[in-house]
Amino acid sequence: MGPRALVTGAPFCGLKQIWANREGLMSFDQYVDQLIAPIAQFMSAVVFYAPNIGGIEIPLIVVWLAVAAVFMTVWLRFQPITGFKHAIDVVRGRYASKTDPGEVSSFQALATEISGAIGLGNIAGVAVAIGLGGPGAALWIAIFGFFAMSLKMAEATLGTKYRVIDEDGTVHAGPMYFLKYGFKEIGWAKAGSVLAMFYAISAFFGVFGGGNMFQSNQTAMILGEQLGWDFLLNHRWIVGVVFGIFLALVVVGGVKSIGKITSKAVPIMAGTYLVCAILILLFNLPQIPSAFMTIVTEAFQPKGVAGGAAGAAVIGIQRALFSNAAGVGTAGMTHAAAKTRHPATEGFTGMWSPFLDSCVVCMITALVVVVTGVYKSGESDGIVMTAKAFSTVAPWFSYVLMVIVVPFAFSTVLAYYYYGLSAIQYILGNSKWVTHGFQVVWIAFTIIGSAITIDSVVTLADALIFIMTIPNLIGVYALAKIVRYEILRHKVKVTTGAIPQIDPELAVGMGDHEPTEDQIAEARDRDEEEAREWHEIRERLYEDGEWGQQREGE
Repeated sequence: MGPRALVTGAPFCGLKQIWANREGLMSFDQYVDQLIAPIAQFMSAVVFYAPNIGGIEIPLIVVWLAVAAVFMTVWLRFQPITGFKHAIDVVRGRYASKTDPGEVSSFQALATEISGAIGLGNIAGVAVAIGLGGPGAALWIAIFGFFAMSLKMAEATLGTKYRVIDEDGTVHAGPMYFLKYGFKEIGWAKAGSVLAMFYAISAFFGVFGGGNMFQSNQTAMILGEQLGWDFLLNHRWIVGVVFGIFLALVVVGGVKSIGKITSKAVPIMAGTYLVCAILILLFNLPQIPSAFMTIVTEAFQPKGVAGGAAGAAVIGIQRALFSNAAGVGTAGMTHAAAKTRHPATEGFTGMWSPFLDSCVVCMITALVVVVTGVYKSGESDGIVMTAKAFSTVAPWFSYVLMVIVVPFAFSTVLAYYYYGLSAIQYILGNSKWVTHGFQVVWIAFTIIGSAITIDSVVTLADALIFIMTIPNLIGVYALAKIVRYEILRHKVKVTTGAIPQIDPELAVGMGDHEPTEDQIAEARDRDEEEAREWHEIRERLYEDGEWGQQREGE
């Protein structure tokens, strides 16, 4: 019996009619987008409330973020400049031992953080910024990237200082922990608990937008465009399904598995992308000076597209945040998993992410988009615009971008999976049912994200991520003195030799960080000896009359 015979009887008249009118039905993609779009618009209107200031609508939350980044840069005495050399040594593992508490190396933590930053936010997000705010928006991305380095430093330092480590070595950290325990330390325990839960809830929802749905959406778009498959463009959820299958194979291994993949994949992908972008610039070498001048002049012009300088700045900061995630608090989760006994080391490691992301990769992408002139095409889809820029060198060059984008997006989804899991575990506990349930939901939203339009994705992603900045930055401000104390004290200790460089055989390298059994035994003996010495000191102090009386009075 053929398929047509199944719909000839009276009971199947309805199905037959549906089949006859199938062209007028909404696709799954259209249905999902129709469902999500109103939610995205409502949330965006609330989060990005923008009073008219001097004829320019400036979202208050963007001001909130920009002020925090500038403040921390000044407060920490311009560490992105004064601490740059030390940051290199820290990333190389010279101040961390293999036997220090933690799960991954500083470099692996940085790679995981960068995988959530360097990716489609740079490749597609910069193009989106230029399309909305003109070439000048790119310069504001880089400017904010510099100030964002100090913000990342603060988040990573606080996350590491207030992390919780289980007996099996599993690390739990992030703004929810430094809000809870840091605020308790300064006498604001109740406020800290409320803000911690607020952050955890906002983070749980926030990661789905920028770290999940946006990535799968842009992956589906570039695959459909470059392969020329109309069927795939009209059924992008298929890409989401394939994405989900590969995710399921990786996330079971936890942060160690994610760290191993990102530490290997990110340098290769970033390097390949930069080589391709530089080749495009070399092909257009005579136009680079004029393109750069266009970016600079339009960044400061008083009038023009999207409100001139102010409009370009607002759009640039929005896209910079979406790209480097400074102020969102994710650095406090990833870097806290690193092996270290000194919280400040992860602060110096963390500040690399915005630099590489917004100051290097984003600026190179911007030059590619401007020098090739594709930003004038009227294309609104960021990844498609970047692909057109690549194809100006050779038609096949855009396929290279496609090959780069897919693993970029995958690594970003992995990083944000860890953020979301940390948030939901804080809310509901660390049971296996919570973990498995989140994995199912995460994969489901990967499929949904691939189906909806880019406008809905960007709108929803921005709104959800920016909400996370509210409780996080309140915590950064309140604990600013502690951050400065940790950073500046660490530099003094390094300078005086109180914190020496670790022996190369025991130092945590950029790859190998697992200690041998002998090294673990030696570390255990050393810790026991230090504990005995500290006990003896306390006993001697207690025997001192004045000190002992004080202790008894307490």
